[in-house]
Formats: sequence, C-alpha cells, structure tokens
Amino acid sequence: MDATFWALIGLILFFVVIFYVKVPAKINGSLDDRAETIRKELEDARKMREEAQALLSEYQRKRHEAEGEAEAIIAEANSEAERLTLETSQALDEMIARRTKAAEDKIAQAESQAIAEVRAKAADIAVAAAEEILAAKVKDKVADDILTNSIAQVKERLN
Repeated sequence: MDATFWALIGLILFFVVIFYVKVPAKINGSLDDRAETIRKELEDARKMREEAQALLSEYQRKRHEAEGEAEAIIAEANSEAERLTLETSQALDEMIARRTKAAEDKIAQAESQAIAEVRAKAADIAVAAAEEILAAKVKDKVADDILTNSIAQVKERLN
C-alpha cells in the first residue's frame, strides 16, 4: 500500500463526503438561482428596451408633429406678412391718391377764387372808370340816372 493508493482512497472519500453533504445539488441550485437572476435581468432589460423604443418613437412622432406645426406657423406668418404688406401698400396708394386729389382740389379752388377776385377787381375798375367818364361828360339829373343805371348793369353782368 503505497501513497498512490492512499491518495486514491482520500480522493474517493473526498467525493463521498461531497456527495454526502450534497455539494453538487447546492452548486446546481446556486447555478440555477444565478441563471434565474440573469433571466430576470434579461427580461427586465428587454422590457426597458421596449419602453425606451416606445418612448423614442413617441418623441419622434411628437418632434414630427412639432416640426409640422412650426412649418404651418411659419407659412401662416409669411402669408400674414404678405397680406399686411399688400394692405399697407394699398392704403399708402389710397392715401397718396386722396392727398393728390385734395391738392388738386385746393389748386382748382384757389384758381377759381383768383379768377373771381380778378373779375371783381376788373368790375370795380370798370365801374370806377365808367363813373369818371360819365361824370366828366354828362351833367345834371340825366347824368345821375344814367350813372346809376350803368353801374347797376355793369355789376349784374360782371358778377
């Protein structure tokens, strides 16, 4: 009986004690528990990934909607700016036309007033000249009657 024999007996006893204490069952249980933990972690990770995918797709959808709304707002603002520009230019054109017409009306009014003043002044001068001529040439009661009638006729015709 040499040392190898006793080493073999020790090894056999070692395996018997290990099987008696149920070390392989404990190792299997521990490995099964570890496998179950890993499976749960993988399941949790899968669920988290699905939730993350759902959130990502939701945020992408919201971003697309926001971009669409922004484009709509920009388009509406551009059309509003164009409309306001058109209205402003039309209002400016109308104001210029009104002011031009008012200026033309004032010019026409001033022209007709100047013509009326010239006519009135001419009538006054003509009456004064006729008065002097008649006063120099005609005397007495006839002169007064002629003078009065002539002045009245000149005033009627000139005005």
